[in-house]
Amino acid sequence: MSSPAGPADVDVRRRLIEVAADLLGEEGPSALSARRLAREAGTSTMAVYTHFGGMPGLVRAVVAEGFARLYARVAEVGQSDDPLADLVASAAAYRAHALADPHLFFVMFGSASLGEYRLTEQELEVGMAAFGQLVTAVERVMDSGQIRRGDPAAVAGQFWAALHGYVMIELSGLSHVVEDPEGEILAPLLMNLLTALAP
Repeated sequence: MSSPAGPADVDVRRRLIEVAADLLGEEGPSALSARRLAREAGTSTMAVYTHFGGMPGLVRAVVAEGFARLYARVAEVGQSDDPLADLVASAAAYRAHALADPHLFFVMFGSASLGEYRLTEQELEVGMAAFGQLVTAVERVMDSGQIRRGDPAAVAGQFWAALHGYVMIELSGLSHVVEDPEGEILAPLLMNLLTALAP
C-alpha cells in the first residue's frame, strides 16, 4: 500500500505542472521533455514518472492547469448589477487568457498536440467547469430580462462558439482584416447574437 503524498511530493508535482504549462506557453510543444522539465523544476526525470506515470499523464495535468487558469481569469470579472456587462467582460477575460498563453490554449482545446501525446475526449472534459461559468453568466442575463428565457446551456454554447471561433482566428493571425478586430469584429459579433436573443 502506497503512503499518502507528503507536502514535499505535492510541491514537486505542482512545480512540474506549472513549469510544463509555462514552458508550453512561452516556447510551444517542442520545449516539453522529461529532462527539460526536471531541470527547470529542480527535480529528477524520475519525478515525472513517479507523479504522473509519464508524459501523457503530465499532459493531462497541464490541460487541467490551463482550464484552472482560464476559470480563475474569468472568475476575476465578478458579478455586478449588470449581468449583460458581466457576460461581455467574461468574453474579454476568455480572449485575454488565450492571448496570454496561446500554445497552452491550443493544447487545451485539442488544436495542437504534444508530439505523440494526443488529448482525448476524457481529457477535454476538465473544461466543463469553465463552461459552467458561462452558463451561470447567461442564466443571470436571462433572470435580468435582458435576453429571453431559454436553455442557458444552449445559449451559452452559441455564445462560446462565436467567441471561441473568433479567438482561434485571432490566434492564427487572420483577424487583421480591419484595424481594430476586437472592436469591429468580436464585440459586434457577440452583441449581434445577444440582440437576436432580446425578449
